Amino acid sequence: MNIRIYTIPLLLLLGTLLVPPSHAQSASTKSGQAFPNRPVRVLVPLSPGGGMDTVARGLAIKLGEAFTQTVVVDNRPGAGSQIALEVLAAAAPDGHTLMMASLTPVTHPLLYKSRFDLLRDFQPVTQVTTQGYILTIHPSIPAKSVLELAEYLRANPGKLTYSSSGIGSPIHMAGELFQVATGTRMIHIPYKGMGAAYTDMVSGRVQVSFPTIISSVPHIQAGRLRALVVTTPKRVAAMPDMPTFAEAGVKGVVVVNWYGLIAPARTPKPIIERIAKETAIAMNSPDMTKRLAAEGSEPVGSSPAEFTAHIRSEIDQWSRVIKQAGIRGE
Repeated sequence: MNIRIYTIPLLLLLGTLLVPPSHAQSASTKSGQAFPNRPVRVLVPLSPGGGMDTVARGLAIKLGEAFTQTVVVDNRPGAGSQIALEVLAAAAPDGHTLMMASLTPVTHPLLYKSRFDLLRDFQPVTQVTTQGYILTIHPSIPAKSVLELAEYLRANPGKLTYSSSGIGSPIHMAGELFQVATGTRMIHIPYKGMGAAYTDMVSGRVQVSFPTIISSVPHIQAGRLRALVVTTPKRVAAMPDMPTFAEAGVKGVVVVNWYGLIAPARTPKPIIERIAKETAIAMNSPDMTKRLAAEGSEPVGSSPAEFTAHIRSEIDQWSRVIKQAGIRGE
């Protein structure tokens, strides 16, 4: 009888079974399930049609391809991002519910009571973009420059209204800083996102705003709105002929916003890192970079640690600005 011994193959097989799967290959939830194992939801705290919504939907397509899962955008506007934060806080910390945040959840608690602390109650994932705003007015206003607008406002205190994407939003802050810097007074009209505000802006029911470049360009190019200055410290590639506030003669008005993904607290680190990595790849792809540049934005794709540090610095900066400018909640 011939007896064959298969010792080496058996040891190889046992070795294969005993070697744990590579961390680089997949992220897992606490239950051991691979991430993602079902559709991923990205909460947007503003109504459809604005700059954040546009960026979120473009990113959702890219992440869907990377995850081989559907990534849906769920708009939950209102209350200075508090409604969306409530939904995120109640979600399972498994990476399947994320939120696109901006400067608003930083500034809102500095002006109003909030039960949420962005760094205590949530996990920063990655900064997605950075972008500025643009001062726009309805064409019926007899001003061709920011200095002419300031002169008109001083002659007509409280006559004009300005829209924002919500109380405590960067657009609200831009309006407040502008009034402090120019000694003017307007009536603030908050909306649940700029998509809803544009209807009243284009009709002239609201005369002034500081919308994102990405969402305002179509209205500016069509002549429905008149652009005066950008809120960034330097000119933007999307509108190279548009001056900054400083260039136009108004000092002290610089507002640069950002969009970034946050997750529920206690979301496992491997999942956070996987989402951050795929987001960075998506946002820095040639087509997304080109698209963002045309819309006045720049891709970022930072690490979770870098995004956490950025949020902390924003809290410190805007705490000082709000105190120095005497900005108060309405």
